[in-house]
Amino acid sequence: MSKGRAEAATGAPGILLKYLQEQNRPYSAQDVFGNLQREHGLGKAAVVKALEQLAQQGKIKEKMYGKQKIYFADQDQFDTVNDADLQSLDAKIVTLTAKVQSLQQSCRQMEAELKELSSALTTPEMQKEIQELKKECAGYTERLKNIKAATNHVTPEEKEQVHREKQRYCKEWRKRKRMATELCDAILEGYPKSKKQFFEEVGIETDEDYNVKLPDP
Repeated sequence: MSKGRAEAATGAPGILLKYLQEQNRPYSAQDVFGNLQREHGLGKAAVVKALEQLAQQGKIKEKMYGKQKIYFADQDQFDTVNDADLQSLDAKIVTLTAKVQSLQQSCRQMEAELKELSSALTTPEMQKEIQELKKECAGYTERLKNIKAATNHVTPEEKEQVHREKQRYCKEWRKRKRMATELCDAILEGYPKSKKQFFEEVGIETDEDYNVKLPDP
């Protein structure tokens, strides 16, 4: 055992007695060891020994709960609390609980605001983005100006003429495709091979071969 650990073990009874009196609630040896190990450097063996020593001296009480011993401060040393004092303490607890809840709500709101501010752009970042947006707007403005100044716009009449021609060509396409299909079907009725083989031998290429689809009428 190191010198520091030995000194801590020597003072363990006083440390544990003060702790149990201040907390005034039951603890197992493991609980006490876990709560005080970091602050006082007490080993578990020293904690168990000190608790048993205090219990034998009558300075604290111990009780068995199943296979575990529970230690707590001797209640006889504390002043008896009357009903009025208990009611006063209950009222303080209610007030403090409400205050804690209010503070927790405020903390949550502040954390949300902090998170929002942390994700927001900084002033330099916003200034840079504004400059980039201004440059982008200037580019669109210049493009729109050029479009308006152009003299080769398509008139509504020209657009309508193109649409009519498209419909006429599509109608002719549809008609010729139907005629070709009917002709091929008539030939295939007496053809000894498959349709695919017939197309390959004759050299027929279909719209589907080139992923071409006839527009809807």
